[in-house]
Amino acid sequence: MYKREIIFALVIIFLLPGVGLSKDLRVLPEIIDDGSANDMMSRYLRDTANRCFENWKQQYEQRKSPEQIAEYQKRIRAEFAEAIGDFPQRTPLNPRIVGKVRRKGYRIEKVIFESQPRHYVSALLFLPNKRKGRPFPGVLIPCGHSENGKAYESYQTMAALLAVNGMVALVFDPIDQGERSQLPEKLPSLWGTKAHTMLGVGSILLGRNTAWFEIWDGMRAIDYLESRREVDGDRIGCTGNSGGGTQTSYLMSLDDRIKAAAPSCYITNIYERILDLGAQDAEQNIFGQLAFGMDHADYLMLRAPMPIMICAATQDFFDIRGTWQSFRYAKRLYSRMGFAERIDLLENDAPHNYNRLQRQSVARWMSRWLLGRDKPITEPNIVLLSEEETTCAPDGLVMNIEGARSTYDLNRDFEKQLARRRRELWTNTAPAELLERVRKTAGIRPLADIPAPKVEETGVIEGPTCKIHKLILKPEEGIYLPALKFVPEQTPAKGLVLYLHEAGKDADAAENGPIDELLKTGRIVLAVDIRGTGETQQNDKKNYFKPDFGIDGIDVFTAYLLGRSYVGMRAEDILVCTRFLLDSHGDAGPAVDIIAIGHVGIPALHAAALEPALFDSVKLKNSLISWANVIESGLSFNQFINTVHEALTTYDLPDLARLLEDRLTIEAPRNALGEVIDADCDDAAESKN
Repeated sequence: MYKREIIFALVIIFLLPGVGLSKDLRVLPEIIDDGSANDMMSRYLRDTANRCFENWKQQYEQRKSPEQIAEYQKRIRAEFAEAIGDFPQRTPLNPRIVGKVRRKGYRIEKVIFESQPRHYVSALLFLPNKRKGRPFPGVLIPCGHSENGKAYESYQTMAALLAVNGMVALVFDPIDQGERSQLPEKLPSLWGTKAHTMLGVGSILLGRNTAWFEIWDGMRAIDYLESRREVDGDRIGCTGNSGGGTQTSYLMSLDDRIKAAAPSCYITNIYERILDLGAQDAEQNIFGQLAFGMDHADYLMLRAPMPIMICAATQDFFDIRGTWQSFRYAKRLYSRMGFAERIDLLENDAPHNYNRLQRQSVARWMSRWLLGRDKPITEPNIVLLSEEETTCAPDGLVMNIEGARSTYDLNRDFEKQLARRRRELWTNTAPAELLERVRKTAGIRPLADIPAPKVEETGVIEGPTCKIHKLILKPEEGIYLPALKFVPEQTPAKGLVLYLHEAGKDADAAENGPIDELLKTGRIVLAVDIRGTGETQQNDKKNYFKPDFGIDGIDVFTAYLLGRSYVGMRAEDILVCTRFLLDSHGDAGPAVDIIAIGHVGIPALHAAALEPALFDSVKLKNSLISWANVIESGLSFNQFINTVHEALTTYDLPDLARLLEDRLTIEAPRNALGEVIDADCDDAAESKN
């Protein structure tokens, strides 16, 4: 329970007519639940994750028989695949060898292939020079977050070491690294994790993820390995470091062709370690994975008893304690299956990297399980290719290939398909069913299923024309919604207004400001900080998502891991506050006028569309014009808070707006970049069609 402020009954502080700006309109104490009010959402989401982890551990202990383990693997893999999104159909790879380089003991071919039509992947194929042993095992090496991708020293060296030991290795550039910048005109500012998260904003709305692109590139890279006569498609391995460890973890979980794996500097524990560090960039967060019960240990167990070696570093920011925890869970499961020797852990006294010791250990692991040779492997002197020698595409950019399609182009193509489906859906489906789909997608319960909040009044400010009641609404454990209820002297009151502002409840409370003007008309105004705004707005700490993705980025991704959206949670806050206002002052009117400014407009639109009987009018100002605009724009600014996973598979914001008809007013709408646009401009008109 928060430490209560000194409660006072009445303080006279207004000396001027109107509302005036109070010396102190703060409602919450600085510390609630033994922590900062700014961290309310972090604590709430973390507590929710902890409950999920307790459930995870209970379920783990129940998996002992072969049948129980097989059922678990089938269920979690299905949940994982659904959260990632449906992959496209396989299309011709159209591979091209654009250059060759010879080295002692191996040779390198520079390759470009299409993982999707005209979506190009640049790669280096390392092949043993010898013919004895053909066809060789093939090992895929997805790169970590190196700016130069496959040209990075560690990835070249890993591939060469495998080649001199009788294995073919394919190392490829991930999107927005190496030669695969998806928006070359935005270099050097947009690459790597920032670019991955930028792509993730729109991808989430389409029901997929940045990981969707990376996983499919990896699967198509395996297709390419299988197409080579030098490669035995029944002996495929996968290893990668850091972001490549992430991709390795995904691929070894989902692709049955991988027979041995070695993720490096990634595996830890989400519940207890990643959430301490702070949720990472878009590709590392799978929608709802904590809710449906998938931690890093599950990446190790989903294909058990496939041989897996975890490479870990004691000085890594991916906490080694979490690595050992996940390893122990996986080791016990492998032991239950009778294959304890097939999972191992290399703990290296080093920082986050793919160093010589790890590379040698990976090569030995792959040799053991793919070649049947278990012997020490020592890394020779590797003569690296220069960055220029690794270049595959014109000027070192695949997007310079004529007709190249970027990830943003692919998202636009998909959105066009979804737009046609949405038009058919909203034309041919009963309204009640449509609203039920919206509820399910956004995670918003019917009002009747949402408990009434606990309400506490902490003080009253009295002025010459109104009283301001300081209130705290507590809709659920751990959530505090500070509110100011402005009650004019005029009686009886002539209406009710719920006032929401992305900057907080007192943003428009100055004398002669918007709230003051409403009071002059005799209406009662309830201004509320819905969760994550105003007094509970997250601060700057450990947040690398700002400014492009908003100050709430870490918390939004944590909610995403839990299968929830800020839009859905905030919409429920709005419904709770609206019902409270009506229950308290029903004599002032049968319905509420809602005014929402900024990002809070999207949850307000949802609340009004789903519970229209509560609202007499809805006014949105500076709200996003449409989610389709985010996809069309590609680039966005501070739109992460507005995302709802797979929303565009069912509805867009204009679909909800049409449900409100004449009750809705939209002022100064904004596009994906946060720019105010003309409501009559082509973008706005198109979004309404």
